[in-house]
Amino acid sequence: MNILIKNADVLLFTDNDSIIKKKDIAIEGNIIKYIGDVPEDLKFDKIIDAKDKIAMPGLINTHTHIAMSLFRNYADDLLFWEWLHDKVLPIEKKMVAEDVYWGSMLTIAELIKSGVTCFNDMYFFMDEVAKAVSKSKIRASLSISTTGFSDDTEKDLEAIRKFYNDYHGTDNNRITTMIAPHAPYTCSPEYLKKLKDLSSELDVRLHIHVSESKTEIEESFEKYGKSPVKHLYDLGIFERPTLAAHCVHVSDDDIEILYNNNVNVLNNPGSNLKLANGFAPVDKMIKRGINVALATDGSCSNNNVNMFEEINLAAIINKGINEDSLSISASTALKMGTINGAKALGMQNEIGSLEIGKKADLILIDTKKPHFYPKHNLLSSLVYSAQASDVDTVIVDGNILMENCELKTIDIEEVMFNIEKCATNLIKEN
Repeated sequence: MNILIKNADVLLFTDNDSIIKKKDIAIEGNIIKYIGDVPEDLKFDKIIDAKDKIAMPGLINTHTHIAMSLFRNYADDLLFWEWLHDKVLPIEKKMVAEDVYWGSMLTIAELIKSGVTCFNDMYFFMDEVAKAVSKSKIRASLSISTTGFSDDTEKDLEAIRKFYNDYHGTDNNRITTMIAPHAPYTCSPEYLKKLKDLSSELDVRLHIHVSESKTEIEESFEKYGKSPVKHLYDLGIFERPTLAAHCVHVSDDDIEILYNNNVNVLNNPGSNLKLANGFAPVDKMIKRGINVALATDGSCSNNNVNMFEEINLAAIINKGINEDSLSISASTALKMGTINGAKALGMQNEIGSLEIGKKADLILIDTKKPHFYPKHNLLSSLVYSAQASDVDTVIVDGNILMENCELKTIDIEEVMFNIEKCATNLIKEN
């Protein structure tokens, strides 16, 4: 389908800043063909009048467990380790494939409605997540989350290989895969090394939780005499392109290791705050040159997948923590939620910004709302005023997934009916 978007206020990134200019956007198939002047002789299957709308790159949620929407509002206001070991892990053991499919469909609907065009997920029953991604036509990088303390890891390695062979690069490359050891505290050194070697074999990235809680740091020093970051570095994990989720409790030495090894940090401000794990030194990491992207984590530790909320938190909390109103500008926060996420996924040449030749992954924000007026600075409004409900249109790979706030690829009534049934069955015996 060829699509013309007319009269849009277009968010464009420069090397040092971001700007918004009034332009037209022409999409040919799944590629952005023109931004600005569009030849008059071009034919379009659909023309969208984007007056009073901002066109911007789709948001990229870089760390999720999307099927955990099944546990939304189920285990709140608990200590982190009580939340994890007493509530989450026991119920996860009861989950079946159908649960993960419907949990994934529910969250994907929420992601699309809030302007997310790509997400990076680690969980289990990942075939079901891939089916949901394929049906909904969103973009995703998917990983089987694994744990292990024995030397017998062949079963996990074969499952990962099969998942890679079945899904990597499928659906016009909308689905890609990674390898996701859960965390240093749930994986033995030998196990981590084998997954690192498999990452080299398949030439895919590693996605892992790192330094999320103080307890994790204390246990790492007790067991290995070093921080989780130094432990992973000494094992050679960072020889592979790595996405490190959280990195809340990192020292200056840890930051140097992350920088020197081009590790991508995935900041989850909402989840870290709700679980009282603290707040990552984002400003310090960005100033050192580390690529920091944004994420929501799962809906059991955050309760939503609203990336506009994460963008807002990234900007305002860094200012408060650092007592510096210049810390994490609106432009930087927007980049954390878009192009920085694309860099973390290794897809910066395809998505993450609106540029000619890139994939047509973009969203339209309706600014004809009271909280956008007066329109002194549209760029600031995206960070400090915009709500997820302002997303009007979502396009991924040239496909319209939502228009006029109406989902086009998901029957939301069917999803909500099935999610209630699955959640009730899971929790009633717990």
